[in-house]
Amino acid sequence: MPDKGARGRGARWCLPLHIHISTLFFLLVLMAGGSIAWVSYTRSADMMERAAADLLGRISRQIAAETETLLKPVGASVRLLARSPVTRAGTLETRREQLASFREALLASPSASAFYIGYEDRDFFLLLRLANRSDRDLMGAPPGAAYLLQSIDHGSGRFVFLDEDLATLRSDPRPDYGTAYDPTRRSWYGQALAGPEPIQTEPYLFASTRKLGVTVARHTDTGRSVVGADIRLETLDESLRRQRITPGSQLVLFDRDLGVLAYTGKDWLPPPQAGEARRPDLTELGGGVLKALAQRLPQDGETEPLGSFRAAGRDWHGAVAQVQWLGGQPVYLGVVIPDEELLVEARGIRNQSISVTLLVMLLALPFTYLAARLVSRPIRDLAGETAAIRRFDFSSPVRTRSVVREVDNLATDLGSMKGAIRRFLDIASAMAEESSFERLLPRLVDETVAVVGARAGVLYLAAHGGEALDAVVLRDADGASHPLEQAPAGATMAGLVPAGARSGVGRLTLQTAAGAASQTLFGLLGAEDLAYLAVPLTDRKQARLGLLVLWFDAPPDRDLVHFVEALSGSAAMSVETRALIRAQKELFEAFIQLIAGAIDAKSPYTGGHCARVPELTKMLAQAACNSADGPFRDFRLGEEDWEAVHIAAWLHDCGKVTTPEYVVDKATKLETLYDRIHEIRMRFEVLKRDATIAYWQARAEGADEAAAKGRLVETHAALDREFAFVAACNEGAESMAPEDVARLQQIARRTWQRTLDDRLGLSPEERRRRADAGPVRLPVTEPLLADKPEHRYERGAMDLLPADNPWGFRLKVPALLYNRGELTNLSITRGTLTDEDRYKINEHIVYTIRMLSELPFPRHLRAVPEIAGGHHEKMDGSGYPRGLKGGEMSLVARMMAIADIFEALTAVDRPYKTGKRLSEAVSIMAGMRDRGHIDPDLFALFLRSGVYRRYAERFMQRKCVDEVDVDAMLAEVTA
Repeated sequence: MPDKGARGRGARWCLPLHIHISTLFFLLVLMAGGSIAWVSYTRSADMMERAAADLLGRISRQIAAETETLLKPVGASVRLLARSPVTRAGTLETRREQLASFREALLASPSASAFYIGYEDRDFFLLLRLANRSDRDLMGAPPGAAYLLQSIDHGSGRFVFLDEDLATLRSDPRPDYGTAYDPTRRSWYGQALAGPEPIQTEPYLFASTRKLGVTVARHTDTGRSVVGADIRLETLDESLRRQRITPGSQLVLFDRDLGVLAYTGKDWLPPPQAGEARRPDLTELGGGVLKALAQRLPQDGETEPLGSFRAAGRDWHGAVAQVQWLGGQPVYLGVVIPDEELLVEARGIRNQSISVTLLVMLLALPFTYLAARLVSRPIRDLAGETAAIRRFDFSSPVRTRSVVREVDNLATDLGSMKGAIRRFLDIASAMAEESSFERLLPRLVDETVAVVGARAGVLYLAAHGGEALDAVVLRDADGASHPLEQAPAGATMAGLVPAGARSGVGRLTLQTAAGAASQTLFGLLGAEDLAYLAVPLTDRKQARLGLLVLWFDAPPDRDLVHFVEALSGSAAMSVETRALIRAQKELFEAFIQLIAGAIDAKSPYTGGHCARVPELTKMLAQAACNSADGPFRDFRLGEEDWEAVHIAAWLHDCGKVTTPEYVVDKATKLETLYDRIHEIRMRFEVLKRDATIAYWQARAEGADEAAAKGRLVETHAALDREFAFVAACNEGAESMAPEDVARLQQIARRTWQRTLDDRLGLSPEERRRRADAGPVRLPVTEPLLADKPEHRYERGAMDLLPADNPWGFRLKVPALLYNRGELTNLSITRGTLTDEDRYKINEHIVYTIRMLSELPFPRHLRAVPEIAGGHHEKMDGSGYPRGLKGGEMSLVARMMAIADIFEALTAVDRPYKTGKRLSEAVSIMAGMRDRGHIDPDLFALFLRSGVYRRYAERFMQRKCVDEVDVDAMLAEVTA
């Protein structure tokens, strides 16, 4: 049968042929248009990238030029101020006289934010431009302030705010400034003293404004002071913003340590923390994009060419170029451009090409689709035929035709295949439906003859795995069987198939056919010559199972031969499988009977029980199946159900293999492996001998002979009577009265003297159980009858039955495994079994259920443990081992309970009782019915159907089979 799951998985990807043709055209046009668009896009992108790289070089040169423009005027102003009189002024008043020179320097150098002089005595004089409102707010300037004068005069600090005309607006003393700021310790001061030319510092954050910039400084001619100018790099931010390639691009100027000098972003300098300001790192800006650019910068190189990368969830192009910086310090210009902006024109060209391609495709697709449907229509029809085959629908022939040669040939072959599969499945289905080996063989021949149109068919099977072939079926085209004597001999037919061939085809005439059987076959078919097709049947190991010979009027064609050859494999598998199943069932049946026979053979007194219970159970089950009315009118058992009943009945007592036979066969109370009454009799003999010895001792001592003789005779008589009583108690034939138990205990109080150690010659297990008893001084006086500690056999962990056992057993487990005490056993009031003995016997059903539950029964036999294990349950729940009630047991299990009881009552091979007469057994079972022990409806069926009578006539002794008043027995139900 096809794999529906596999077909379902494939159906998600399989599309009609016209869709494939249309899709192929679509893909071809799409590939052509896509290739054109991709080439255009690639070339445009290369052009854009080259233009961006050229622009980066231009920007770097522009930045270098602007930087030089910023720094050169400042350097000239510093040189002039270094020669002015202010360098020699010693007080704030004299220095203020030169404020105009400082203002002119600021006006001449727009990039400078402040000019100042630092003196070697730590005095400081600075004029700061308040260029905007943020500067004024930062310094706390009053309205109208244009400049800030910062002065340290002999340790006294002061801030003076000036207007455009250098008029004082406010003067604030700053003592902390005078003590905290030391110009001689600033880096620009020390660097300026080191050489004659103006120096330029590395970028840093100014102490007063916390703005990023550089300082240009030069020492004065006297060498006792240094003139400096601060240049803010904010102007470079604006310059970078003007150089943006696209709106979303970012430009950054940074040094070799990745410290940022200028950046296109707004407010990129972080606010001071704890009074300290810092210059950010390149990796801290740009939302992760500049960090990715920094990671791409080669450590051993100076630049990074334009390349693509991905950061912050977007695709970018980025590059790094070195910028010429005054003073020779290495400075780098980095640029990152979003791809969607850099390549916007290239993508526009690409999208336009794709749009044109799609338009062409949309216009051509309908025409392609219609043409593809015309070509694929026959294939769609053939797909419908294959779907019908998949559904096992062979009702209509294949009529599809096509102008395409390959499709037309496929339709012809598919029609032939459909017919062959139909015939093959008909035969396979017929063989699969037949479970009986005996019915399978004729049906196999019938179906094959009918499908291939043969005149007749003969099936030969290998005899007992040998080479000889025996005819087992001879059928004609009408399905009629004929005597096997009319079939040709197997030895003759075996030669019809050449060695190594899969079949043999030929023709036989009446004159060339050998044997009377062959002539009979020709006469049966009314022909003087016949064609044959002989196909061997082989198993998986290629061993010959048989031979199928089909007879025709004309030799079959090659296709039919191939069909029969293919069919022979399925036929051989069916024959082999059914034969194996039959052999396995026969083996299992023999094994079951072997077990049952072994159980019965364990005891010479229970032989036949395991064989009679199955017979009675099946007789009662058949009576229930035959009921046309009443409670069992709907009860029926199929072939598999009968098999389960048969196996369960034969194995219902398989647990008895674990029960010691001396317990099952315990005919007397003291019997174990032997009857211990012999030990007690010997003790009585010892007591009688002791009495005789006492008599002679008395005579030797001069006692009266008559008196001594009278005592001896009386003692012997008493001992004889007491032993006879003990022996009678041991038989257990009748129930014991309380006074009998009292007398037994009185007899037990007699004593005898033991002079030998009773621990000698014992088995290791016996010595282990007596290990607690210490040595006894001999001789020792012991009671005549006793319950000794060694008579008590403790129950081990393996002998316990947990309350939560998986089988649901609810048996009351005695504390001891065995109790072999002499008084205990002789005092049993009814029968010969102690509670421990009775539990050990009843325990067999526990092992029956456990043993059967562990067997891997097939599905139709899974009820075997329940059926076999329920024959000791009772309708009222007082049975064992599960304490089930009637509704909790299957009907067959209740039948087996009746069969087991009736067989036990009527059996004559029990050691502890004689068999009951038929009427007595039925009467006892009627009482059990009234007490709720057995199913009343089944008991009524047992009597009304006559099952009890048929069983009695087969298995009971003639003398025990008497008349039973069935009406009286059934009347007790309503009494």
